[in-house]
Amino acid sequence: MAPEDHEGATSLLQSFERRFLAARALPSFPWQSLEEKLREPSGSALLLAILQKTVKHPVCVQHGPSVKYARCFLSKLIQKHEAVPTEPLDALYEALAEVLMAKESTQCHRSYLLPSGDSVTLSESTAIVSHGTTGLVTWDAALYLAEWAIENPAAFTDRTVLELGSGAGLTGLAICKACYPRAYIFSDCHAQVLEQLRGNVLLNGFSLEPHTPIDTGSTKVTVAQLDWDEVTASQLSDFQADVVIAADVLYYWEVTLSLLRVLKMLADCQRKSAPDVYVAYTVRSQDTDRAGIYWEEMPPHTGKLFAYEEHSAIVILKLMLTGRHGV
Repeated sequence: MAPEDHEGATSLLQSFERRFLAARALPSFPWQSLEEKLREPSGSALLLAILQKTVKHPVCVQHGPSVKYARCFLSKLIQKHEAVPTEPLDALYEALAEVLMAKESTQCHRSYLLPSGDSVTLSESTAIVSHGTTGLVTWDAALYLAEWAIENPAAFTDRTVLELGSGAGLTGLAICKACYPRAYIFSDCHAQVLEQLRGNVLLNGFSLEPHTPIDTGSTKVTVAQLDWDEVTASQLSDFQADVVIAADVLYYWEVTLSLLRVLKMLADCQRKSAPDVYVAYTVRSQDTDRAGIYWEEMPPHTGKLFAYEEHSAIVILKLMLTGRHGV
């Protein structure tokens, strides 16, 4: 195999691996590129490699996506294989038979590979909106913020980080595993989100016992219930956060106002300087322009680690808090 062909196959394999583990929509997979590769003599070997990097991946075997998703993926893979005149691959059909016999669950898993070779695995609801909240799934802005943090670890290393609206926990878990903060506080307000968030923290090998360091590094991890409309200055003061982050929380005006209230309280109650605030924002409208927020847009990161929609217009805003003088 020529070097350029090998590089192309490796890139294709990595794309399938990352998209499958993250359970991305099947139309987003590079199927056309796969079709071209399958016409080459090494096509069957590539299919077997894809099988090992997806359905048979060690992470997937332990914590896989939904049964329906795996079934649809294998059916599509077999369809592409059968379109090429070649010997049938028993391994593909055997894998599909195993999936067909598996029992579906209301929970599924998505996994995201980190540069270190470690991964973040999340248990998520199979419904997009469940129990009256969207916090049970991971949104693209959370992935974008996690990528940016991994490229900018100095913003978090040996610092206390408070995340507002942690949702399923992807961003915080990636920061804890790759950026080594001194302490990390996940927060959300919905009971079902908090229950699943605690489960995801434990699933990734972290401890939630008070005053006990987690197994990975020395970061102290906590999960806090935080209702932006009811939280008090006293509660926020206990955190004494050096950094505050949030992903995709500026989706309508009322939420923006609640966020501003919390940020002002955080700045006013600090015993030290106001925290750095980073918000990953999926651009939907210009509604936040009238919020009177002082901010600067951070330079985009250069590497793309996770599979998410390319067309999403996501930026990271650094908000300027002045402490006892508002935002």
